[in-house]
Amino acid sequence: MKNNYKVNSKLALLFVIAFTYVGSSQNTDQEQIKKLYDVALTEGAGYNWLNYLSNQIGGRLSGSIQAQQAVNYTKSQLDSLGVDKVWLQPVMVPKWVRGTPEFAYYETSPGATTNVAICALGGSVPTPQQGIKANIIEVDGIEQLAILGKDKISGKIVFFNKPMDATQIDTFTAYSNCVDQRYAGAEEASKYGALGVIVRSLNLRLDDYPHTGSMGYGEQPESERIPAAAISTNGAELLSTSLKLNPEINFYFKQNCKQFNDVESFNVIAEIRGTTKPEEVIVVGGHLDSWDLGDGSHDDGAGCVQSMEVLNLFKKTGYKPKHTVRVVLFMNEENGLRGGNKYAEIANANNEKHIFALESDSGGFTPRGFTIDSSDKNFEKILTWKNLFEPYLIHSFEKGFSGADIGPLKQEGLVLAGLRPDSQRYFDHHHAENDTFEHVNRRELQLGAASMASLVYLVDKYGF
Repeated sequence: MKNNYKVNSKLALLFVIAFTYVGSSQNTDQEQIKKLYDVALTEGAGYNWLNYLSNQIGGRLSGSIQAQQAVNYTKSQLDSLGVDKVWLQPVMVPKWVRGTPEFAYYETSPGATTNVAICALGGSVPTPQQGIKANIIEVDGIEQLAILGKDKISGKIVFFNKPMDATQIDTFTAYSNCVDQRYAGAEEASKYGALGVIVRSLNLRLDDYPHTGSMGYGEQPESERIPAAAISTNGAELLSTSLKLNPEINFYFKQNCKQFNDVESFNVIAEIRGTTKPEEVIVVGGHLDSWDLGDGSHDDGAGCVQSMEVLNLFKKTGYKPKHTVRVVLFMNEENGLRGGNKYAEIANANNEKHIFALESDSGGFTPRGFTIDSSDKNFEKILTWKNLFEPYLIHSFEKGFSGADIGPLKQEGLVLAGLRPDSQRYFDHHHAENDTFEHVNRRELQLGAASMASLVYLVDKYGF
């Protein structure tokens, strides 16, 4: 009986010690995470960095002078943080130039024209110098091309008018369901003899901003490539209505964009070296390039400065990570993914061990949570930290896509994650002239940075 009593007493004592340790650890985590949020909201530098990137440099299309200015600026700011190492990683990137502003109208009868707002899609070939004027035919997706056939399409301009699905609460799902018409529409339409394509902007609201974005021609020879442009959603609605009244409408558009030879650019990289496991790397990043119509504040200046802020917050709160925490500002996500591929290539060549990678490329709006690309076991571990984020209204932890730039790193055992802000307004600005600094709220931006720093802190402390 005495022996049983002693055993039970020891078990009870061990339970108390374990419970006390877990409670103490939880309290420590709460305190550190609160510090990260407090400092981000009161002393964070991200909003000021974004102000400079947006208003002093502007749109940062790969291969442009502005892209190089952004490389120089972000490197200098990371140098000023007093981190252990800052460097540039060379990468060859495509250089596509829009040229003079595009022009378009449709003609309902000789001399009766209506101007519409368009912009060339990134990577498109130009129109002939005099432009293209032809009958225009509307389709609601790539699939309809085969139904119509060459007889009805040859010699015409194809108008892709499949809208984003407004019933989707996750606007990225709505985007994914119709982005194929932007990326592959020209390649597919040319197979049926089309002279050019006009694509409805991927935007959930009706406005006058055409939204650009990448497109490709696959293996098509240059002689078969046709020009592609986006039309604003208001323009698309007007054109569609007019076609219903008069299917014989002619459409005219002119653009003089040009593709040059690849040029050298850089990924910008900085790190705090780990205190006990420096050989294991945690990456956090966004893409430094942007489209040229706006200043790229949401896509993806926000993600870049939030990633830089992670290092800044660790320095300001005195947190010294066990693992090496590395910020990577990737070049050329928008029209090539060269930066992400180069970083993964060099990391693999150097036999670097990455344990976690987090990307922010969904805008600088209010953070809602994270999407996680991992094994079930590692995802379950992340879910045990969810209660630590709930005071900051971060509730959504779901398995899903992480980010384009960190995707090339994917291998067994590596956990990938993406910051997920509220997405309802993101596509109002995505790849358009109104992706500008005044549409970013400082508090929302800094909350996102603190959320990223908090998740990195927990991964660093507990690992997988």
